Amino acid sequence: MRADARKNRDHVLAVAGAAISEHGVDVSLRDIARRADVGLATLLRHFPTREALLEALLHTSFEELTAKAGELETSSSPEDALVSWLRDCVAWTTEYRGVTVLMAAAIDDPDSALHASCVTLRAAGARLLTRAQAAGAARSDIDGTDLFALIAALAWLGDQPSLAPRADHLFDVVASAILTSTGSGAADAAR
Repeated sequence: MRADARKNRDHVLAVAGAAISEHGVDVSLRDIARRADVGLATLLRHFPTREALLEALLHTSFEELTAKAGELETSSSPEDALVSWLRDCVAWTTEYRGVTVLMAAAIDDPDSALHASCVTLRAAGARLLTRAQAAGAARSDIDGTDLFALIAALAWLGDQPSLAPRADHLFDVVASAILTSTGSGAADAAR
C-alpha cells in the first residue's frame, strides 16, 4: 500500500474509533467519512463493509487479548488467569458500544469479516476455562461459548447508564459463580 493511502486508512481508523466510542457501532459510515474529511467512496474503498472497518479497527485488540490469554496460561493460577482475562475482555468490549452484538453474530457467520478474530478470541478464553476446569477451579457445566456470552452480557451492563455503576460488582458476582474454589486465590481473583 502506498504511504499516502496508508496514512488515509490510518486516519479513517482513528476517526472511526472515536466515532464508535462516542456513538456505538451503528454510527453512520457517512458520518465517519465526513469526520475523517474523506468521501464515502474513499471510506468504502478501504473498508467495503461496516464489519471490515471494525475488523481493521479491532484487529490489534483481538491479537492482544489472544496473546494475553497465552501469557496468563503460563504465568498465573488457572482461576486467576481466567478471571484476569475475563476482566480484560469485558473492559475492552465496553470501549466500543455495541460491538459485542456484532461479535456474537460473527461467531456463527463464516462470511463475516469479524468471524476469524472472534472465533480465535473465543478459543483463547475456552482454553483458560478448560484449564481452570481441569484444576477444579471452575464450573464444569459451562464452555467457551457460555464464557463468550457472559463477556457480552457483562459488556452490555457497561452500556446501560443506570447499571454501569454496578458493573464491577456484577462482574465479581459472575466471576464468583464461574469459580468453584473457595480458597483465597479464587476470591481475590474475582475482585
